[in-house]
Amino acid sequence: MELNGKVALITGASSGIGKGVAITFAAKGVKVCLAARRTKVLEAVANEIQQAGGEALVVEMNVADKSSVAAGVKQLIDHYGRIDILVNNAGIMPTADIDTFKVDEWEAMVDINIKGVLHVTAAVLPVLIKQSSGHIINLSSIAGRKLFKGLAVYCGTKHFVSAFSDIMRMEIGKKHNIRVTSIQPGAVETSLYDQITDEGYKKGMDGLREQMTFLSPQDIAHSMMYALEAPAHVDVSELFILPTNQEW
Repeated sequence: MELNGKVALITGASSGIGKGVAITFAAKGVKVCLAARRTKVLEAVANEIQQAGGEALVVEMNVADKSSVAAGVKQLIDHYGRIDILVNNAGIMPTADIDTFKVDEWEAMVDINIKGVLHVTAAVLPVLIKQSSGHIINLSSIAGRKLFKGLAVYCGTKHFVSAFSDIMRMEIGKKHNIRVTSIQPGAVETSLYDQITDEGYKKGMDGLREQMTFLSPQDIAHSMMYALEAPAHVDVSELFILPTNQEW
């Protein structure tokens, strides 16, 4: 894909990987649609992109709410007329043992990490099918292929994303000329760890920073660029990207 002039929808674009992807894409000439709930934060990201000469559209979107997703995608289509790239990035990672019964956190992970991917995909895919072109990138995780204590529900949601991505590739790749990529990062410097309410796991996650150099959001963005810029006959189905010194 020649990226200059293409249109990308990036969910969870207010911080972390989503913000890093938006800035990196915009520097390559991609028109980025920044989607998240925190529009004031998105405006700051958009301003940063515009100051650097890029183009950005801010769209308020709660991926757990189908009507919010539909409205956001309509706003994007009304503005640009097409979508070339979808980055399903929005996600949360509260961490705690199962027997602490943080049911609200379980449900929030299912709503955002699973239903959010489904809602946005269902809203965008008809556009890509009509165009007979496009690239969907889903953010899974190392937790989408390995298991970790304290992350039972999170691992389940990310295993879903990995499975959903590959089956989607099988079903729509040849039929509709749409490529699908699952990105599976290890430890990344993001705000996900700030969502941990269990003090034991919070200290454990803080300790990881002393053991390794975390990946940056830009590292993840560059892995996406590799998949996007591959020749048209190449679908980079999965990318597993870890810090060099991450042993687990």
